[in-house]
Parts: sequence; C-alpha cells; structure tokens
Amino acid sequence: MKIASLVLGMTQTNTYYLHLQDSKEVLVVDPADRGDYIYERITSQGLRVAAVLLTHGHFDHILGCQKLKELSGAPVYAFEEEREVLESDRLNVSREVGRSFTMKADVYLKEDEEVTLAGMTFRLVATPGHTKGSCCFYFEEEQVLISGDTLFQGSVGRTDLPTGSGGTLYRSLKEKLMCLPEETKVYPGHGDSTTIGEEKRYNPYCA
Repeated sequence: MKIASLVLGMTQTNTYYLHLQDSKEVLVVDPADRGDYIYERITSQGLRVAAVLLTHGHFDHILGCQKLKELSGAPVYAFEEEREVLESDRLNVSREVGRSFTMKADVYLKEDEEVTLAGMTFRLVATPGHTKGSCCFYFEEEQVLISGDTLFQGSVGRTDLPTGSGGTLYRSLKEKLMCLPEETKVYPGHGDSTTIGEEKRYNPYCA
C-alpha cells in the first residue's frame, strides 16, 4: 500500500490518498478543503478516485468532499452514527467558522463492518468521543490505522465541540485502539504519523 497526504484548510488537516502499488484506484480519506485541487493532484499522477472515506463530520474534514465527488463521481462512505453531524452545519461547526456546509454520504457503514474498495480491505472501528460518530479505518493486512481526530501523536482530539465526550473518547482509546498490534502505523487527522506502540508508551491519554 502507498499512502500520500495533502495538508489542507484552516486547521491544517491531513487528507490522505491510498492505493496499492500496482493499482491506479485511490481511496481518499477526509477531503478537508479544495476538492478541485485534491482531484487535480491525484489525477495528474494517472490515478483515479474510487471512493471517499470520512472519519467524522467536522467541517475541516469534509469541506472538499462535495467538489471532489462531483469531479470524480466517487461514492462517499461514513459511519452511520455520524449522519446527524454531517448533515447539520451547527453540529459540524461549519456555521460557526462562517463556511456553512453539510454533506450526505452515499453509503453509511455499520460498526465493525468490513469493506473492500480499490483492492484494499478495511474495517470500520467505531471510536466515539471526538464526535458521537467518529471512527477509524483499520487496514489489518497492511497494519495501517487511519485515526481521524481520535488519536494524534502524543495527544487526542478535543471533546468540547457538539456531540463530543471526554469519557467516551478515553474508552474508545482503551477498548478499541490500544488493543491493536503495537506495530500498527497510525495516520492521524492532524500532525505526524505514529504507531500504536509509541502511543501506548508516550501518550499520556493512552496510559
């Protein structure tokens, strides 16, 4: 698997695009802003957007989604518990920052649902806390976790925005993420990549 990222938007969000070494089909995770730019960057490399995955519905992870979908025709996947956040400019905080925006996914996945897209198989790991429907995408075969704003290098996502809960987030970390293999590479919504092992040892929120 090859993983590349673009850092976009007012909160410097990581937009990832993933594909197999011998494939031109790409999965895009969290198109943060400038969907036309994301599309151009990917297609200029001879790649094609096969699907879009959303870790949660906050504005800084979805503002580029509609334009990317229009240009690529790719379906959008999200966790079913995040539907309300995606479809409310109050809950996704876009109204508050002056860029009112809502989004409807084409496919709403269930907790622990396993999906194969563009030749890659992942499992949706429900990790509520940052929002009520925050999730991670776990590619077990490649030992890769796309963690959104649930887990950062040395930190975690904030829980003071609508539908957030600190207690719920800490349970998600302990029960869903810290039990993954320590060598699992973690690609967060903001900042640098890390591993589950590093976070178990050095992240105070994961103790």
